[in-house]
Amino acid sequence: MQAKARNDLARLFAEELAKTGLEADAIETFATPRRLGLIARGLPLATAAVSEELKGPRSSAPPQALEGFLRKTGLAREQLVERDGVFFAVIDKPGQATAEVLGPIVERIVRTFPWPKSMRWGSASASTASLRWVRPLQGIVALLGDAIVPVEIDGVAAGATTLGHRFHHPGPITLGGASDYAEKLRACHVIVDPDERAAIIRDRAQALAAEAGLTLVEDEGLVAENAGLTEWPVPLLGRFDPDYLDVPPEVIQLTARTNQKYFVLKDDSGALAPAFICTANIEASDGGAAIVAGNQRVLAARLSDARFFWEQDLKIPLDEQAQKLSGIVFHEKLGTVAERVTRIADLAEWLAIEAVVPNCDPDHARRAAELCKADLVTGMVGEFPELQGLIGGYLAEAQGEPKAVADAIRDHYKPVGQGDEVPTAPVTVAVALAEKLDTLRQFFGAGMPPTGSKDPFALRRAALGVIQIVAANALRLPIASGELLDFFADRLKVQQREAGARHDLIDAVFALGGEDDLVRLLARVTALQSFVEGPDGANLLAGYKRAANILKKENWDLPRVLASPGEQAIPQTGEEDPLVEVDQAPELAASIASQAQGSDLPADAPAAERALVMVLHEAEPRATRAVEDEDFAAAMAALASLRGPIDAFFEDVTVNDPDSEVRRRRLNLLARFKNAVHGVADFSKIEG
Repeated sequence: MQAKARNDLARLFAEELAKTGLEADAIETFATPRRLGLIARGLPLATAAVSEELKGPRSSAPPQALEGFLRKTGLAREQLVERDGVFFAVIDKPGQATAEVLGPIVERIVRTFPWPKSMRWGSASASTASLRWVRPLQGIVALLGDAIVPVEIDGVAAGATTLGHRFHHPGPITLGGASDYAEKLRACHVIVDPDERAAIIRDRAQALAAEAGLTLVEDEGLVAENAGLTEWPVPLLGRFDPDYLDVPPEVIQLTARTNQKYFVLKDDSGALAPAFICTANIEASDGGAAIVAGNQRVLAARLSDARFFWEQDLKIPLDEQAQKLSGIVFHEKLGTVAERVTRIADLAEWLAIEAVVPNCDPDHARRAAELCKADLVTGMVGEFPELQGLIGGYLAEAQGEPKAVADAIRDHYKPVGQGDEVPTAPVTVAVALAEKLDTLRQFFGAGMPPTGSKDPFALRRAALGVIQIVAANALRLPIASGELLDFFADRLKVQQREAGARHDLIDAVFALGGEDDLVRLLARVTALQSFVEGPDGANLLAGYKRAANILKKENWDLPRVLASPGEQAIPQTGEEDPLVEVDQAPELAASIASQAQGSDLPADAPAAERALVMVLHEAEPRATRAVEDEDFAAAMAALASLRGPIDAFFEDVTVNDPDSEVRRRRLNLLARFKNAVHGVADFSKIEG
């Protein structure tokens, strides 16, 4: 809230200034748990004088029109200016002192400040129209230079006096102006810059850990939180009973962080150490000993509770816990969690049996899936919902399950977002993949896909998780057709865009149709991006677009299934082909064979046309074989051989020749070139 408040304050102040024609050279904002501040530097001392001209009635208009205009402007008839038979009022507005402008600005900002949470207080709070603030407003300091800006809001009058640290300097402080604001407060144990407080916490916590021979578990979110809770941060190191380390380390860390805002530490081996760092808001006379002792007692109570839940959960086998899942509804349309677990187990086992996930033990995959949701009914997850899955893994290991099973239970939610660890252990991959695929299949099957920005069942995250797992492990997993495939295509674009791939290249591959293998698709996209961003690809793309434009203008097409070298296309006019009843097979075969060698071209055919025919004959099958072999770099290399011939063709050959047969032959050749390119990717989808 403090960071947002700083941004909102700067924005609102700048907007209000702009309405008056004023602009500051620079604006700084500050925040502590007790104060929100802004300093605007380089403000003019007055607003600029302006002259406003208002157009009035014509001089020939009825007297009533003129009288109305005079009332509106507050001027007399002789003060008006007449030009071309029209009256004008010229109103000069003198500049205002900035101090007079600032008072109303401060009041408007305070009364309309967009706190996400706010309150009313005192006797005035009986009215909903009373002032709302994040906490009761105690004082306002408003100074221009060294002069107080006159403003009063709900009985709180602005002045030059503020308060220092609640304990170190609770008395009033008189400020001389913006120049001494930060330093006077610092002298009274208040650091107004949150970034400076964060740096103090970060640096001192690291130093304390090093002095103890330990390593700080870095947590920038916790640094910011402690900086927002203190005005004079003093990190202190405390310790807890090592006996608590038999509780899973994530539980200890979550207890310390969430409940107490403590940093945790690790020893040289990387294991959690029985120590913590808290952040006091006072420089204690005893060096913080009493503060540390108090925090140690509080943490011990918290850890005692956590250990109680852990010990109770250890007594109940996960098999027994899993039986309780039949009483928990997963979704009213999708049955219970137990039914969901059965589906996940069936799918995980199938992924292993069919070797979609190589080297995966089907029995281990099924066992891990059957237990993966059992920790949802444990006391630990009831207390710490963030640890679902993790607790199940620890319990499975403690209760004697194979390590592969325990690891799969622990990590089956992964990855939970971009940048999260992606599973690679076979059993974990099978269960994690099955869990996400079941989520997608069930919700899409029940007609509940995400809509717009709403995704209540985190289906976009599940799809991204599937993509990351499949890509990281090179799994050959066909994705179901239809709506779900389109959904994966959209998610793939998001994931690949964040990874640096171009969305138009993904479109170019998807547009071919029939591509439902993510590994093959990503390999094709990678090869295509490398190709089109090089000189051969860029030039071939230009040649392709030129050919496609000519064919589109002529409404000419050569269906890929018939796109053999001698095929004669016809304009797509909707008219019936007059040769539809004629058996052309012998003639067509002969034409194909002859044109493949360029021998059916007339002797006067341009060399560039003959060269393009020859290169197409060689490049087409080479690109097709490369695609079939999933050697997409080789497919792109085959396309690259077309670059020079297509450039020369457009340079030396007139496509729309007056001779209709020549024109037909050359349009067919361009259509064949276009289809050869489309065998690798739909270049019409590529930008540039």
